[in-house]
Amino acid sequence: MAVTIGKKAESDFTNPLGLLNDCHRRIEYFLSLLVTVARRARGRKLHSDEREALEAALRYFKQAAPKHTLDEEESLFPRMRASGDVLAQSAVAVLNALHRDHTIADETHKEVDALARRWLDEGQLSEGEAHRLEGMLEDLAEIYRRHIAIEDNEIFPLAGKILSQPELEAMGHEMAARRGVDPSRRTL
Repeated sequence: MAVTIGKKAESDFTNPLGLLNDCHRRIEYFLSLLVTVARRARGRKLHSDEREALEAALRYFKQAAPKHTLDEEESLFPRMRASGDVLAQSAVAVLNALHRDHTIADETHKEVDALARRWLDEGQLSEGEAHRLEGMLEDLAEIYRRHIAIEDNEIFPLAGKILSQPELEAMGHEMAARRGVDPSRRTL
């Protein structure tokens, strides 16, 4: 189970909506690593490739994924809410539901991280802990499946229609700043 981040991002900071979409692919990838390791190992002592995959996925969800959430919560959603566009106003309830998903996913990730770190530190999990970890990961998979579909198919296309080029450029600059990189840099 070699860990690679996957293909190069297709978008850059000049296309912040594309970057958000690219990030969804990384979320799906690293979540699938967590699910695969949990299902395969079921709390037993991890093989080196499983351990490496688990550590990489935990690191991604601890360091990179929160920046993606902030990109949406602090850069995208407020601009959509502030838009005078009728379509944007009709999407406010959806944005509120997506915000709730972020909150639930964040809390669940904290629990997953604590349990998985215990697994890494102690070498194995009890049957109950392994079952709990799998259950939480199944919950996350369902949240992300629905959440990502809504954003990729509804929210990002709508944002592309209603946000001005200067607003999109400002989003790209904010996203770059969140990562401590120059916005002229081509990828995350």
